[in-house]
Amino acid sequence: MRAALAAAAVCAAATACGTTPEPDAKAAISPPATDTVAPPVTAVMPDVTGGNALRAQEQMDGTQVRFEDATGKDREVVDPQAWRICDSRPGANQQITSYPVVLLVVPAAETCPEGAAG
Repeated sequence: MRAALAAAAVCAAATACGTTPEPDAKAAISPPATDTVAPPVTAVMPDVTGGNALRAQEQMDGTQVRFEDATGKDREVVDPQAWRICDSRPGANQQITSYPVVLLVVPAAETCPEGAAG
C-alpha cells in the first residue's frame, strides 16, 4: 500500500499522470526587446543619370521613386517614358537612406538645367 501511495504522489507531482504539462507562464512570455535597432539600409542608388525615367523606375523595381521637374517648373510627370533623368537624390552610387528616392527629370527634348548632369 505504501508503494502505491508513493507512486500516486510521484505521478501527481509529475504533471498528473499522462496529461500534457501546462507550460510555465513566465517562461512562455518574452520581455519586449528594448535595444533592437532596425537593420541598416543596404541599397545603393544606381547611376541612372541621362537615362530614360521609365526605364530607371523599372530598374529600381520595388523602390519608391518620385519624379521632380529638374527645371523647378513643377511640371507633373504623367508619362515617364517621355522624360530623362538629370540627377537623383541620393546621388549615383550613394547609399539609399530614405524613401522615396527622387529623380530630377526634364522632358526628353529639353536639356538639363545648369548644375544638373544628364
